[in-house]
Amino acid sequence: MVLVHPEIHWNTGNAGRTCLAAGATLHLIEPIGFSLGAREVQRAGLDYWEQVDLRVWQHWEAFEEVLPSLGAPWFFSTKGRQAYWDAPMGDASGAVLVFGRETAGLPPQLHERYAERFVTMPMHSAHIRSLNLSTTVGIAVYEVLRQRRMLAL
Repeated sequence: MVLVHPEIHWNTGNAGRTCLAAGATLHLIEPIGFSLGAREVQRAGLDYWEQVDLRVWQHWEAFEEVLPSLGAPWFFSTKGRQAYWDAPMGDASGAVLVFGRETAGLPPQLHERYAERFVTMPMHSAHIRSLNLSTTVGIAVYEVLRQRRMLAL
């Protein structure tokens, strides 16, 4: 699970807790809008933060070099054309779930380069622009686990 330029400490802490619960690695792409040693991040992750498999990357390009070895990337955006539940994220090659920063989403160059890998979370109300980042992470991570379970049956 990847957060590109996260800005809000409690979202990152909650995402880390979700990753730990699901057995996933949390990748953070700098710049990060807060200190990882901040009390708020540790509080959001509770006493689990030290146990989170955390990897911090200086920039997207460094992470992108290893991306093929991690699995198939799926980029979450309100601009995605495909609903996340229709994307085959549970296959054996692994899934890398990529999320943008809270205020602006993913950079335009990723939209251009990976357009066919973008998915969205359908929302029925026109009054809501997007879901909270840590909520979206939780839904997405558990969708991968659900699909893997279905493939194993």
